[in-house]
Amino acid sequence: MGDWFAASAASGTLLLAVPVAVVAGLVSFFSPCLLPLLPGYLSYVSGLSGADLQARHRGRVLAGAALFVAGFSAVFISYGALFGAIGFKLLVHQSTVNLVLGILTIAMGLVFMGYVPFAQRELRINAVPRIGVAAAPVLGILFGVGWTPCLGPTLAVVLSLSTTAADAGRGSLLTFFYCAGLGLPFILAAVAYRRMLGTITWVRAHAHIITRVGGLLMVAVGVLLVTGLWLELISQLQQLTLNYVAPV
Repeated sequence: MGDWFAASAASGTLLLAVPVAVVAGLVSFFSPCLLPLLPGYLSYVSGLSGADLQARHRGRVLAGAALFVAGFSAVFISYGALFGAIGFKLLVHQSTVNLVLGILTIAMGLVFMGYVPFAQRELRINAVPRIGVAAAPVLGILFGVGWTPCLGPTLAVVLSLSTTAADAGRGSLLTFFYCAGLGLPFILAAVAYRRMLGTITWVRAHAHIITRVGGLLMVAVGVLLVTGLWLELISQLQQLTLNYVAPV
């Protein structure tokens, strides 16, 4: 297992795709239709009211947030493994697959930026009671299955990269890093809830910029896939890692 991880981590595929996956997770978290819902999710997973979240219940809120993140991470990582396995089956058609996935990625970037009005509907979990820490993983799974359109485009990019990785393990690893980008800020928000309230206000004021930057990132990845530059960059990174000799 250690040898596989070392080989995978040094591969051009992950060297290029992991930073994209982490940034995609961060963009998902700070997206204007997710971050403003943060107080509600923290309230649901801890069983505390908004006022209590600001009181001395940090351990309970942190536990609920961690279990919530574990719940949606299980869903997304399983998706990554599935798409990686599909990519392995389609490896003989890699150029065509990359072209299709590149077009899809560009489309998702346009959706994220709001250029596709009919795709802007939000699917949210409504009327969820404050069920507390014990049920936080279940709420995380529900969140993972019923993602909002603002989460879907960024995750679609990572799943596309999982498919191009053509390996179930690498696909799950990519979505793990996506979940890290999405989940770690959520956990940090549970630890420093009052400070996060100020961040929410800032995001609302700069929502337009965030969606533009996030969408442009997705479009850029899509263009790399469509033009074949993604595979060229991977090949160059693989050569660099193979030729690298550690200084003694």
